[in-house]
Amino acid sequence: MISTVIPVYNEAESLEKLHAELAAVAEAQDYKLDIIFVDDGSTDGSWDVIERLAEADERVHGIRFRRNFGKAAALSAGFDAVQGDLVMTLDADLQDDPKEIPRFIEKLGEGLDVVSGWKQVRHDPWHKVWPSRVFNGMVSRMTGVKLHDHNCGMKCYRREVLSEVRLYGEMHRFVPVLANSRGFKVGEIPIEHRAREFGHSKYGVKRFIKGFLDLLTVTFLTGFGQRPQHLLGSLGLTSFFFGGSMMTYLAFIWATSRILPGMEVVHLHQSPMLAYALALLLLGSQMLSMGFLAELITAKTSRDADIYSVMQRTDGAPDDLPPHEDLAKKRRASDTEKSSVRNG
Repeated sequence: MISTVIPVYNEAESLEKLHAELAAVAEAQDYKLDIIFVDDGSTDGSWDVIERLAEADERVHGIRFRRNFGKAAALSAGFDAVQGDLVMTLDADLQDDPKEIPRFIEKLGEGLDVVSGWKQVRHDPWHKVWPSRVFNGMVSRMTGVKLHDHNCGMKCYRREVLSEVRLYGEMHRFVPVLANSRGFKVGEIPIEHRAREFGHSKYGVKRFIKGFLDLLTVTFLTGFGQRPQHLLGSLGLTSFFFGGSMMTYLAFIWATSRILPGMEVVHLHQSPMLAYALALLLLGSQMLSMGFLAELITAKTSRDADIYSVMQRTDGAPDDLPPHEDLAKKRRASDTEKSSVRNG
């Protein structure tokens, strides 16, 4: 079965046509299709259309949010409801062509776990295209996941990928990056990008800013999520080094000016370098302290989440409860029991 997860936000005019196109692809390719529409707080009657589609087609399932929570939340809710081994995501604005789905499935067959679409020829205004290209370039360079279009809503996943990637905030565009950090194989294919027929683009400057901030978060989480002191401590030691070097230099010239005859006496309180040196030393101590606190938090909380990803086992363990999960549950139960005894 192939599950399609489609976030919906004020796309009432396009839903029936999108459903018809998905049904046509499923019939032509003999796919067993599961269609999940997630209404992210629409105000234009999108939910009414979803209800009608669900009544007419048992393959259609609808999830409705009380208000607009964002695309990441919509995708997360959809992922929790999927039944298929393969999961497709696409936008509801008809710019993603369902006829591309077989190509995604074929690409997955090459040994990939995530396939991202690449809108090689885009039918969007320049003020949306160029910032997107700049953003995609930054993401590729900072994360090492070389994709032309991280923002593309049309992606295909193996279900086990989604069980290990947690979405929040604006993290939906970084699923390939998060999956790559867990050891999953990521690729992309160029796809047809259609011009918008209904509604208007929801892209804006605010979205670009949020995306950049989330990029910094993802870069930190994927690179230093389990070793925060490696980053914070390195910054702290670097700051200490420069601050200490400057203080050593100031101490040397202060002493030298009082020893050598004829040399102008140096008064440290008149030197701007003293303020910079003290600031660097304080910054270094703060970064190291933050690193120790981050390590303490990581050590206390990481026991509830695996820091590794298992691809295969040889002991015949059931898929729904791998041995490490069973042991993890026992460890957590034991920790809770010990804590109760200490507090009792």
